[in-house]
Amino acid sequence: MKLIVAIVRPEKLNDVLEALFKAEVRGLTISRVLGHGGGTERVETYRGTTVKMGLYEKVKLEIGVSDAFVEPTIRAILESARTGEVGDGKIFVLPVEKVVRIRTGEEDEAAVTPVPSEPG
Repeated sequence: MKLIVAIVRPEKLNDVLEALFKAEVRGLTISRVLGHGGGTERVETYRGTTVKMGLYEKVKLEIGVSDAFVEPTIRAILESARTGEVGDGKIFVLPVEKVVRIRTGEEDEAAVTPVPSEPG
């Protein structure tokens, strides 16, 4: 199981949500966040050092998935969030030790995006 954390442009959120739905990825948390990566703008002095600093609005998605859904989730986000410009965001994939669904008590893979069903 993995926790996929994606930071994307706010204007790409609907495209990302649609792509995740088409990839059959369900269950996620969305937060509005501020941050910066490679793109910086304004100049500030911090502890006697001049630095460029700019914080930009982004959207953070947190998606718990079974191992089979890691690559489809990454692909869906990449294809739907990319503009080709600086500031498109990042995807982080983190290991998850345990998950428990509060409502049912289901644990681990049963509590995240379902494992693909066996053919037949």
